Amino acid sequence: MAKECCGPGYASPKDAMQAEREKLLYTVALYVGTGVEKPDYLATVDVDPESPTYAQVVARAEMLQIGDELHHSGWNACSSCHDDPDMKRQFLLLPGVRTTNINVVDVSDAAAPKLHMVISGDEIKAKTNLSGPHTVHCLGADIIVSMLGDADGNAPGGFLHLDKDFNIVGRWENDITGMNYNYDFWYQPRHNMMVSSEWGAPNTFMPGFDLDDVAAGKYGQSIHFWDFGAKKIVKSIDMGAEGMIPLEVRGLHDPASNEGFFAATLSSNVFRWWKTDGGDFEIEKVIDIPTIDVEGFPVPMPSLITDILISMDDRYLYFANWLHGDLRQYDITDRANPNLTGQVWIGGLLGKAPEVNGVTVQGAPQMIQLSLDGKRLYATTSLFSSWDNQFYPGMKDKGAQMYLIDCDTENGGMRINPDFIVDFGQEPNGPSRCHEMRYPGGDVTSDIWM
Repeated sequence: MAKECCGPGYASPKDAMQAEREKLLYTVALYVGTGVEKPDYLATVDVDPESPTYAQVVARAEMLQIGDELHHSGWNACSSCHDDPDMKRQFLLLPGVRTTNINVVDVSDAAAPKLHMVISGDEIKAKTNLSGPHTVHCLGADIIVSMLGDADGNAPGGFLHLDKDFNIVGRWENDITGMNYNYDFWYQPRHNMMVSSEWGAPNTFMPGFDLDDVAAGKYGQSIHFWDFGAKKIVKSIDMGAEGMIPLEVRGLHDPASNEGFFAATLSSNVFRWWKTDGGDFEIEKVIDIPTIDVEGFPVPMPSLITDILISMDDRYLYFANWLHGDLRQYDITDRANPNLTGQVWIGGLLGKAPEVNGVTVQGAPQMIQLSLDGKRLYATTSLFSSWDNQFYPGMKDKGAQMYLIDCDTENGGMRINPDFIVDFGQEPNGPSRCHEMRYPGGDVTSDIWM
C-alpha cells in the first residue's frame, strides 16, 4: 500500500513528525465578493486539541494584490522527489483564479508562513496564452498547473509548466486535441497515464452560474485520458447528461493501482475510472445522488458534488454535496460497488442543519481534507465567490466556516466534532471565505505515490 512508497522526508501516518505537523492546518481565505477591499490570505488554523488556541486562526499570510480569488493550492515538492535530497516541501503555491497570479508562500516556519514571491499572471498570459490557474501538482523537481482558459478567459485552457525555481518553462502539454475545457488532473507515471476533467471557461463561470449556459454547451461533460510521457490525450469520453461538469479527479494511493474516481458535479454522480490490461481506459457510474424537488428552486435540485477524496489506505471515499448540505463516507473495498457507511449534515439548501456548533452555517460542505490516519475530516463551506453569493447570499456578509468531522476508520461512520468550529465571519478585517486546506507535512491529496 501507499505507506511502502514513502521516500526520505515523506512520513507515514504513524510517524511522530507527521503527527506534529498535523497540529496545524492551512486554508486559503479570500475577500473577493465580500465588499472587503483587502488581499486574500493563507490562514493557519490550530487543530491541536491540547493547544490553548485550538480551533483558532493563529497566523495570516497576506497576498500582495486585491482580487486574486485564491482557490486551490499545491506543493513545490512531494513524494515524486523522494530520490532528491535537495528538495523540501518548503513552498506552497496559491494560484489566483481571477488574476492568474501564482503566490508562492514559504512555510519553513510552519506556524508563521510568509509570502516568498509572486509569479505574475500577466507574465504567464504573455508567455503561454493561458489564464485561470487551478490544480498544482509537483512532478519531480518541476511543477504542473492546470489552466482553465486562454489569456482572454476562453476555453479550452491547458497546462502551465514551472521549474523548481518557479520560472515559467512554457506550456506542458504537446497536444490537447479533444479537450473542450479544463479543470483538475491526476497522474500516475508508473502506468504512463494522466486523467483530466472539465469545468468551463473562466468567462462562463466567473460571473456566476446560468442554466442557459449548460443548455448552450458551455460546461464540460467529458473526461480525458492522457499518454503522460507523450503529453497528449489518447482517449476522451463524453458522458452526456450523466456526466455534467466533472470536477475533482482522484487516483488510488497505491502506485501499483491504475484506477480511481471522479465526481460529475451537476449530474451528482460518482464514476470509477481504470486502465485495462490491454491499455484502454474505461469508466463506470458507481454512485448516483437523486435530485430533490425544492420549492423556489428552478429545477429539481442536484446535490452538486464538489470535492471528493480517498483515504490514504484506499478504503474510504468521501465527498461533499454543496447544495443538499451533506458529507458522505463510502467503503470502496469493492471498487465497483461503494457502500455508504457515514453521512452528516452541515448547512445546505434543504434546511436539515442550518446551525451547527452554535453558528449559523453559511453555505455547506464544499472543500474537504483528511488526516493521514483517516480519522479527522475537515470541511469548509465556500465554493467560488460569485456562486457563493448566488446560492448562499448570506456568506457575503457573514463569512464561511470550517468544521471537523470525526471518522470511524474501523467500522465506518461519521460525526461532527462538537468542540471545533472556525468562523471566518469573525476575521479581523471582516468576513472572508475559506476554501481548500493543506496540512504542512502533506495530506491525502498532496502526493501521487510513485
